[in-house]
Amino acid sequence: MIKVVPQKQVKLIERLGKYHKKAEAGLNVILPSSIRPRKPIDLREQITQIEPQPVITRDNVTMEVDAVIYYVVADPVRATYEVQELKWASSSWTASACAT
Repeated sequence: MIKVVPQKQVKLIERLGKYHKKAEAGLNVILPSSIRPRKPIDLREQITQIEPQPVITRDNVTMEVDAVIYYVVADPVRATYEVQELKWASSSWTASACAT
């Protein structure tokens, strides 16, 4: 089976439900013995907006803070298998950092 992976994308190949290898951009030959590729992972810069959150300053003034996150997936294997929802995890981590 021949798979073409577009530029700036990676497909993770699983054998029997377990990670086997990465299919980088370009032409890839995959031997079809109970192997299935996962959804492609985009390696370009991603943008996520965080909803406005009320915060209280040191002098007891309430204000709303919002943020925009720019991130790039550096390790697609870890981003797929070690985090359940990458976009949600990055936004909640950033939101908690903004609140402190």
